[in-house]
Amino acid sequence: MSPGWSSGAPAADTVIVIGAGPAALCLAAELTRLGVPVRLISPEDPRRPWPNTYGIWGPEVDDLGLSHLLAHRWQDTVSWFGPEATQHRVDYGLLDRQALQTHWLDASLGNGAHWQRGQVLGVRHGPEGSWVMTADGGELPARVVVDASGHASCCVERRADGPVAGQAAYGVVGTFDRPPLAEGRFVLMDFRTDHLNPAEIKAPPTFLYAMDLGQGRFFLEETSLALSPPVGFDTLRQRLHRRLAHAGVEITAVAHEEFCLFPMNPALPDLSQQLLAFGGAASMVHPASGYQMGSLLRRGPALAASVAAGLATGLVPRDLSAEAWQTLWPRERRRRHALYRFGLEKLMRFPEARLRQFFSTFFALPQEQWFGFLTDTLPLPALLGAMLQLFARAPGDVRRGLLLPEGRELRLLSQLINPPGP
Repeated sequence: MSPGWSSGAPAADTVIVIGAGPAALCLAAELTRLGVPVRLISPEDPRRPWPNTYGIWGPEVDDLGLSHLLAHRWQDTVSWFGPEATQHRVDYGLLDRQALQTHWLDASLGNGAHWQRGQVLGVRHGPEGSWVMTADGGELPARVVVDASGHASCCVERRADGPVAGQAAYGVVGTFDRPPLAEGRFVLMDFRTDHLNPAEIKAPPTFLYAMDLGQGRFFLEETSLALSPPVGFDTLRQRLHRRLAHAGVEITAVAHEEFCLFPMNPALPDLSQQLLAFGGAASMVHPASGYQMGSLLRRGPALAASVAAGLATGLVPRDLSAEAWQTLWPRERRRRHALYRFGLEKLMRFPEARLRQFFSTFFALPQEQWFGFLTDTLPLPALLGAMLQLFARAPGDVRRGLLLPEGRELRLLSQLINPPGP
């Protein structure tokens, strides 16, 4: 156990945060900044390097004063939905994983957070608090427990409402015998299919997400937006290599392989439960884009403030949790979440050509509309307005694909009127 981490008994008003990834460290840093005693529990050391890359739009980190945590930033940001590139009018950044991890760890440690290694099996609740049950038979008491362990949480309760779609990606960081993209460029979505045969074009579509990392290094990732069941890593790897071969590019050295798979559209947690959640465990991934880091950075302080206020005023745990859940998932945000899930259901049914048309129309919207959609920063009326404008501008084939909702899509639309939760 390193200096700064201990396994002493928690105080009566301790908050236990389950997890050691970005969501857990983000919330722990915010809670300890407000003077809340925090204990992290996870099987992995919180200093263990995170395996995946995290992209974020430049204006998001600028607004938060965190641009110093970017490892790379690009002004030349493009996509291909047809033969010509679409130039995006806003910059994009790649977070420096180590810097971000250190930023949150230093904030947590400096304000007295503790970490305990353990595998959580469940959480039981009582009127005065909760107990985290671990694989070694232990029970750790806390006033409040927040599950920030990710999408595979064993503790958070949510109702099942159909298959959950996964975004899958296979990527390579390395060097190449010739540059696979222009110097200083970031490619958000390259849907070109000239490297595929007709049968493959009819299969679920994938796109290239790629960036110049400088000094002759590039990151290239073949991505499936969302599918249930998800596209397999072998298919994604094969498509990436086919794409490179078609362009006459060979990999000369691989520094890192990335395997990314996460659920895009799980239902919201049960907002009446005493256990709180944050990050993937709280369904905070954007259901239509897959982004989450900006949401963590924006919403973490509000959730921490709600928990701290509840502790300070002596709210009983169940009432404290109810107020915190409403802070994280107010009615308006739940409605937006239902609308995003409805949109994803439509996109997953689109064949490759229609999906290209959709995104071409989407990025032709005013920047504040498509940017606000992707970052989940548009109020509900503006979000509905953007989607109506997209429908009006879209080609006939796309409009037909967006009409006549049925089955689960109708249930999702009903949540715009009566969103789940209290």
